[in-house]
Amino acid sequence: MESPHPIRQHPEAAIRRIAPWRVLPPLLAALLGLWGLERGGSMWRDESVTWQVAHRPLGGLWDLLGQVDAVHGLYYLLMHGAFLAWDGGLWALRLPSVAATALAAAGVAVIGHRLAGERAALLAGLAYAVLPPVQMYAQEGRSYALVAAAVVWATYLMLRERWTAYAAVLLLGCWLHEFAVLALLAHAVPAWRSRGWRIAAGAVVLLLLPLALVSARQAEQQLGWLGRPSWQDWVAYGVLAGAALLLARGSGGRDQAGLVRVALPLALLPPGLLMTLSLVHPWYVDRYVLYALAGLALLAGARLATARGWWPWLLVAALLVPAGWWSVWLRTPESRKDDVLAVAAAVRERARPGDAVLFLPSRRREWLLSSPDVLDGLRDIALDRSPQASHSLQGTELPSAEIRAALIASPRVIALLDPAGQPLDPYPREAVKRQTLAAWFDLCSVTEVRGARVALYARPGGCPA
Repeated sequence: MESPHPIRQHPEAAIRRIAPWRVLPPLLAALLGLWGLERGGSMWRDESVTWQVAHRPLGGLWDLLGQVDAVHGLYYLLMHGAFLAWDGGLWALRLPSVAATALAAAGVAVIGHRLAGERAALLAGLAYAVLPPVQMYAQEGRSYALVAAAVVWATYLMLRERWTAYAAVLLLGCWLHEFAVLALLAHAVPAWRSRGWRIAAGAVVLLLLPLALVSARQAEQQLGWLGRPSWQDWVAYGVLAGAALLLARGSGGRDQAGLVRVALPLALLPPGLLMTLSLVHPWYVDRYVLYALAGLALLAGARLATARGWWPWLLVAALLVPAGWWSVWLRTPESRKDDVLAVAAAVRERARPGDAVLFLPSRRREWLLSSPDVLDGLRDIALDRSPQASHSLQGTELPSAEIRAALIASPRVIALLDPAGQPLDPYPREAVKRQTLAAWFDLCSVTEVRGARVALYARPGGCPA
């Protein structure tokens, strides 16, 4: 790549040699990913979406993507294939993310070696593997770890000036989640003078357009739940930016200037731009730009590689204490918003054959879709068309009057509700559900489950003794 300040790169023969920096980062990432992979036998609702959608027939999956969730379509197709090869429960759901995280850690090390040498490569790869958000999404049945791996290896291919491969790998990341396209802005900083990069970047944008057009039509139902970035989001970005700038300032002078020019934009530009855009169109969630942490890891590895004295290592040791606690917590059900398997178990325990089941709000039907046997013998009284029949994620519901009549005709109702204190949906169907339960039923019991409540309602005098 043409540049006023050429990026220092190490010989390719040294990169091919087996060395600790090649082996240890992906090995550590894989071991951390496998540690506690089942998370206490729990699954949260986004993973449940992956589970139930990827288990649909290909025709049904295609019909769904025409209505919603096209942004995750390629990932669902990959997971459909994974489940066909081995339907191995939570392990099959999460192992692709573990493998992708190991691949990303290897890629961070390769970039570090090419730009700053073996010591920086080893430390950068290890830093990426131990970052708590990286560990979190290494154990999640969603696309974000795969996107991060694609962006990391596209960055390496950019340094190699392998433009066809660069475009193909980055396009793969964008089709796994289209916000990977923001990596182009980071890559533009070191590569914008290269005609090959400009052609490759244009090809990525052009070939992403079909997905962008479809997902733009779905944006309201896809991202309508998002608000503008909170003050906590801005504080987190401020911490990321401050750390990245401090590490860049302390990284090894001219020898590591090339690494800083690659890593600093990768760490700061994608999340910063997405947060800024979200002031107008609320699109920001930190996991959408997980790959930015590769830039932070590269900066940390480069800084530690040139550290002198004991104090930087004392700081690392001090940071590893809360990071270790955080890592342990990430492997518990409490680390996610809810636990659909725990909700399903609570319904099994409390329901009787013939009971009505009611979801408040209707999108919480997701809690039982990955455990369809729970509904055997029960009546989903508000359901009009199933998720498969309606080509939707949670199905469609009956008109308000029909829901009310079905409720009144039911002697017992198992109601699945959000935790206390959550905002109530204002939609007419949801208001009718609440009003009918309050007017016609006694509340017999409420069981708190992680991220949910399972309530038993009965007609007056019908509560269990």
